Amino acid sequence: MKNICVGISGVGSYVPEKIVTNHDLSKIVETSNEWIIERTGIHERRIADDDMATSDIATKAAINALEDARLRPEDIDLIIVATVTADHAFPSTACIIQKNIGAVKAAAFDISVGCSGFVYGLSIGENFIKSGTYDKVLVIGAETLSRVVDWQERNTCVLFGDGAGACVLEKCEEGFGILSIELGSDGSNGEVLVQPAGGSRLPASMDTVENRLHFIKMDGKEVFKFAVRVMERASTNALEKANLQLGDLDFLVPHQANMRIIDAAAKKLKLEKDRICVNLNKYGNMSSASIPVALDEAVKDNKINKGDNILLVAFGAGLTWASMTIKWSRREDR
Repeated sequence: MKNICVGISGVGSYVPEKIVTNHDLSKIVETSNEWIIERTGIHERRIADDDMATSDIATKAAINALEDARLRPEDIDLIIVATVTADHAFPSTACIIQKNIGAVKAAAFDISVGCSGFVYGLSIGENFIKSGTYDKVLVIGAETLSRVVDWQERNTCVLFGDGAGACVLEKCEEGFGILSIELGSDGSNGEVLVQPAGGSRLPASMDTVENRLHFIKMDGKEVFKFAVRVMERASTNALEKANLQLGDLDFLVPHQANMRIIDAAAKKLKLEKDRICVNLNKYGNMSSASIPVALDEAVKDNKINKGDNILLVAFGAGLTWASMTIKWSRREDR
């Protein structure tokens, strides 16, 4: 039986127009531009308008990805949305996007895997195509984290931003596309990164609102230690599964959480800076949107070419991690 290979045929992204700089934040919390840059590498982030929900920015990214893949919305068989800031508890944000773009024959669902979500989504989409269930899958990572950030807490409000990125998955020529996948989780440490209230454990109440329990709570030191450790392990495991050596890697697209974490991963992988996609300085941590936005920018800037070996790697709430190697299958002169 012929091996089915699955690759990315279209990429797209969208970030809100509103920019909030470190200087802007220094006016509302005790912080400074220098303090934020030294600890994170972030200079500014994008914030969605008050009337803009996650589905709105995700819809824009989806349309851009479909145009890039030269497909119509009705060509899509499945929509997977990775987000922790869904429009509603239900229905899924994916169903709202399906309506917005007119993907009339697509199944649709959300996944909640934190910052690892987009790579998880790609792995799910690949399996649906390999099984023969679907032919064309739209995977979106989208967040409006500004809605769940505590703007009185300087250690977290400086980190996050809003944005959306999308990819279209289709069959591709043999030897190209997704080569390997590494997914994992450690639920025993899930409490170090959590939004405590709003679910069935702590439903919304006067008490949860007054105690600011609907905002992100993070033990930064523990998350940092976990990230440095797991980024290396997930990366090397994915390369080994694909029978690739460090020297075979052409481009790294890491989750954009902290520049020190990215630098540590690059050092372990022995990669020069020009082979690493970094846009953290412009957008901050966009959670599940981080990797697809960075990937879209790299493709648009012609940094990635057909045949290049790409590594995507992320860590997130759960705690979770995900990595994937891809032999880029697209030609820009299609």
